[in-house]
Amino acid sequence: MSFQTSALILSWIAILLLALTVSGLVRQVHALSSGAVQRRPESVGLRPGAPAPGFARLAPGAPAVPLVLLFLEPDCGTCTEVLAEANGHVGRPGLEFRVLYRDNPSAQAAGLPITVLGGQAELFERYDALATPFATVVDPAGRVLRAEPLGSRAALRRLLDEIDSQPGGSGPAVATNQGGRA
Repeated sequence: MSFQTSALILSWIAILLLALTVSGLVRQVHALSSGAVQRRPESVGLRPGAPAPGFARLAPGAPAVPLVLLFLEPDCGTCTEVLAEANGHVGRPGLEFRVLYRDNPSAQAAGLPITVLGGQAELFERYDALATPFATVVDPAGRVLRAEPLGSRAALRRLLDEIDSQPGGSGPAVATNQGGRA
């Protein structure tokens, strides 16, 4: 066998291996983008049931409904979308919102009917909000119900719908306590 024949065979083997590798990567990307891999980050945010740091300061009136804490940054495009989505749910029964910024709040947040708190770097650390936008849901007793990063407006919408649909969630609990209607 000549050198050229050997090089040609080795080239085809390398091309075949490369094609197999690329097809495996394409399958993994497709699985991740279609949501087939549902992996929740376990090391981000406070665990459910943990006491919510600074709860008395965040909710001085002891709310009767869950409190949704949104950790945002003013120069984050997704944070701006999440803030707009939260503004659309301000009148939603059974929820209260607090928007927290590490430093100065965004100009967009100033005119909204949501409580906005700037200079909350300490709470970003204490709530383990490593990435923004980030949401933590706290029950009226001051215990964390959920904590998770939000990647879009739809993620906040899904979170709010899941809170309402949980047993003892804000929607059914409010209706039941007001006269026994479901």
